[in-house]
Amino acid sequence: MSPTERSPALVGIEVRTDAKGRKRYRGWAYDKRAKGNLNGPWTPHLAEARSWRVDALAKLQTGELSAAKGPTVHEAAEQFIAGIKTGAILNRSGKRYRPSVVTGYEREFRNRVLPALAASRLARLTPADVQLWIDSLTGEGLAPNTIRNVVTPLQALYSWALPRDLAHVNPCTSLRLPSGEQKRDRIATPSEAAKLIAALPAKDQAALGLAVYAGLRIGELLAIEWEAIDLEQKKLRVVRAWDEKAKRFLDAKTEAGQNRTVPIVDPLATLLADHAVLMDHPTEGLLFPGRDASQPLSQGRLRKRAAEAWQGAGLEPLGFHEGRHTCASMMIAAKVNAKALSTIMGHANISITLDRYGHLMPGSEDEVRALFDAYLDREGG
Repeated sequence: MSPTERSPALVGIEVRTDAKGRKRYRGWAYDKRAKGNLNGPWTPHLAEARSWRVDALAKLQTGELSAAKGPTVHEAAEQFIAGIKTGAILNRSGKRYRPSVVTGYEREFRNRVLPALAASRLARLTPADVQLWIDSLTGEGLAPNTIRNVVTPLQALYSWALPRDLAHVNPCTSLRLPSGEQKRDRIATPSEAAKLIAALPAKDQAALGLAVYAGLRIGELLAIEWEAIDLEQKKLRVVRAWDEKAKRFLDAKTEAGQNRTVPIVDPLATLLADHAVLMDHPTEGLLFPGRDASQPLSQGRLRKRAAEAWQGAGLEPLGFHEGRHTCASMMIAAKVNAKALSTIMGHANISITLDRYGHLMPGSEDEVRALFDAYLDREGG
């Protein structure tokens, strides 16, 4: 071995000479945990190879880098999806993923994530790789919210993989996601909501009523059956939801692991009683059946009829999900406490309710003082 090759400057450095006599250098580092080497890129500069090696050794020590190959994104995604379907893999709150979330993650992996990243090793994917993928989605013209929805399953995959030593760095941190102006959902006033419901065809009024007065998601209200409605006790049970894309019913259990019971307020009770008369007093089956009575009315058909009715009446449209938000806002205005609101809305935990509707709740010093003063006046404090 020549003195040059024994030089300390070449420790951990491979050297080769190409056909034109030019030297190339590549740093390498040994990973004790994986019992294997990591190799850097070939470079004409010894300083670059040494810099790579110093950086790699530091990252190996902190666990940010590993020589272990591990599963591909495709293999890890398959294991992850299978686990969240069965409940073997839980979310960050330690609860089961909601069926709608499972369906959404599976769809985004299949349609967007895996076509681009399937062959990449989960442990080798870098923030730059993910950022370039996001940039390509932006280049396709996808809306900012759509891109965020596509990235979310990949973020969840790494949240699961990191503590299981399937990856050592989360490449989904510090990403530059496209920002678009966030359009706040429209919220109707109580009187406006009543007018919007009354303008609909009689057979559709109870559907919007279930969104506006009970806070049901459109998939939940389309899946509801007469057996779940108790007009005497003035309550209804939400036990499932309709997935229109998959054409199947999903268990509507919340992440807290329970179905929910929702109170039926007087305006909704009237709408449901009228709907029962319209349907000739059924005792079973769907409230809003489609052409095939075993399946609900299509969301598209329901929305189209509503849009046409409101256009004819000269009213500003209200989406069914906006009807759900209207319900939450009215309950907040009625001083329903946040915990009860969270349960009625079917949120996994109260933090979701506060994040989504906190801006509607009393919060300014003046509002807090007025509420506190009113309480003290009532109680003689």
